[in-house]
Amino acid sequence: MTHTLRAEPESKGFAKPSRREMIGAGAAILLGGGAAAVFRHASQSESGQRAEVFIGPAPDYGADLAAVVADGLRTLGVTRDAIRGKRILLKPNLVETAAGEPHINTHPAVILAAAEAFRRLDAAEVFVAEGQGHRRDTRAVLDESRLGPAMADAKLRFIDLNCDDVERVANRGAWSDLGPLYLPKSMLSADWVVSVPKLKTHHWTGVTGSMKNLFGVMPGIVYGWPKNVLHYAGIAESILDINATVRPRLAIVDAIVGMEGDGPIMGTPKPVGCIVMGEKFSAVDATCTRLMDLNPYGVKYLSLASGRLGPIHERNIAQRGERIDRYRSSFTILDVPHLRAVRNT
Repeated sequence: MTHTLRAEPESKGFAKPSRREMIGAGAAILLGGGAAAVFRHASQSESGQRAEVFIGPAPDYGADLAAVVADGLRTLGVTRDAIRGKRILLKPNLVETAAGEPHINTHPAVILAAAEAFRRLDAAEVFVAEGQGHRRDTRAVLDESRLGPAMADAKLRFIDLNCDDVERVANRGAWSDLGPLYLPKSMLSADWVVSVPKLKTHHWTGVTGSMKNLFGVMPGIVYGWPKNVLHYAGIAESILDINATVRPRLAIVDAIVGMEGDGPIMGTPKPVGCIVMGEKFSAVDATCTRLMDLNPYGVKYLSLASGRLGPIHERNIAQRGERIDRYRSSFTILDVPHLRAVRNT
């Protein structure tokens, strides 16, 4: 493992809440406003912020998913000139595997579709990289999820980010107490980091999508299994720090079959039938939350990202492709106090 020190940038590019905002949040607690009120006080103005989010029809994993992803790229303005000669890292969600339960991880068909779409745009290389958070046996996870054999057939290289050499980089968010971040060199060498998560509920955050998926770029040799260092530093705060520092370029969400209930591992399948794409991850995840008929303002990391990493308000998100209402389906979540603000009822 090597550690290379990078110069700290002068500007972190990420706004922490002001004293006035924090006082307002504290007042909301004292007045009984609850978690949702705290999150709204913590968010900043989204004035001038806009994002586009694409929803493409994908009734099942046998559909022409490469065509759907290509349509999304075209609709979002991602051109051949933008991709030609670039190294594209596809980061799936491989949190855990269980026989006969493909709703836990990003489906291999979505990864292959994304790879094919980027290859058609003349990418120099497309590779897959992940640092799964639970099981340390990466080969077993790849084999049991069927992603390993699928990548071999498609001649896609895989890099285990848990064991990669790391580089010490400035924490551009500085929202948590993590300090500088140690990131895999293979990820830092990519031109585009593309988050390819599974649409799921989450027993701590309520919803997990493109932003939370980046926990998997944090190497286990530094942050442990299952990345408990990030949990202790604050899940929402760590999500913002990682996204502000990594600056991923695109999200492609596997919402063909999602997970509801006790996610991200113990939940049950929830068919939705679409793929969600966008360049502003906060807007993508807010759209996904609305697809689940849940409240994005009650998801702490989304409310904190609002106005800092991008918009979450519907009026600031231009919907492309299909409409949300066509695919909206009520996802069940755990009935626990810290998730009640995520419910719309």
